[in-house]
Amino acid sequence: MFVTAALPYRGRFAPSPTGPLHFGSLIAALASCLEARCRGGEWLLRIEDVDTPRNVPGAAEAILRTLEAFGFAWDGPLRYQSHRAAAYEAALDVLRGQGLLYPCSCSRSEIAAAASRTAVDGGAVYPGTCRAGLRPGAEARAWRLRVDDAVVAFEDRLQGRIAQHLADEVGDFVLRRADGIHAYQLAVVVDDASQGITDIVRGADLLASTPRQLWLQRCLGYPRPAYAHLPVATNAAGEKWSKQTLAPALAAGKAASELVRALHFLGQAAPAELAAATVAEVWAWALANWSFAAIPRVPAISVPAIAA
Repeated sequence: MFVTAALPYRGRFAPSPTGPLHFGSLIAALASCLEARCRGGEWLLRIEDVDTPRNVPGAAEAILRTLEAFGFAWDGPLRYQSHRAAAYEAALDVLRGQGLLYPCSCSRSEIAAAASRTAVDGGAVYPGTCRAGLRPGAEARAWRLRVDDAVVAFEDRLQGRIAQHLADEVGDFVLRRADGIHAYQLAVVVDDASQGITDIVRGADLLASTPRQLWLQRCLGYPRPAYAHLPVATNAAGEKWSKQTLAPALAAGKAASELVRALHFLGQAAPAELAAATVAEVWAWALANWSFAAIPRVPAISVPAIAA
């Protein structure tokens, strides 16, 4: 494993166009951008639209308009994962050549019936049914990456040491789905490496995915970025604010006050009167006063919704 700490800082924000940006999205965008700017680095924007059935028409354009209204400016060209299929296939070919990728004929119901353990993400740990080859008469549906009998661990800048035994807690995992779509785990790893991302600042809801990404980075010979997983905003029921839990969309007319609200969530001592300032004034204060050390070291914080 390699760490890219000696390289110039390069961060990113990578929303999925499954709906409008909400307060949880703003937290990740703001923290990742401020950390990049205050470290003298670049901040890239990537639209993670690889899971095409979940994309909402017009959502990507709405995300860009919202980010601009909230004062965000990104470096370099905008990247869309939906344009990156050839790069993902090339990575799969590398893994096949190493004997690390194999076809799998199992359906979700078959995996659930055969599995004896629940995975860290709530699904079933893959029992290895097709690891030694497809059953007679079976056809390949997905392609899986082999994992070994070892613990994958990393030191998160906010959440501390995270360790996962992939064989016990996940099993061999899918890199190309039965519908032919490249899995998120593959797309995010390939794109972070190709864009030279050195530092990933994102929500703690992705902590459970990170060891899989580290394993894939190792298999492909990619550098390992530094990780910081922010606390996620949750509702009164303890659910992460998201499109699925009906988080209100960010409103451009409330950009300054919502930016200040996000700064407070991130532990920053922004003065209350800043909420009545301009967006440019909020950014000026944030860039001059940003403190990564002030971010709460917890996985989640409950916050009420504010209607758009």
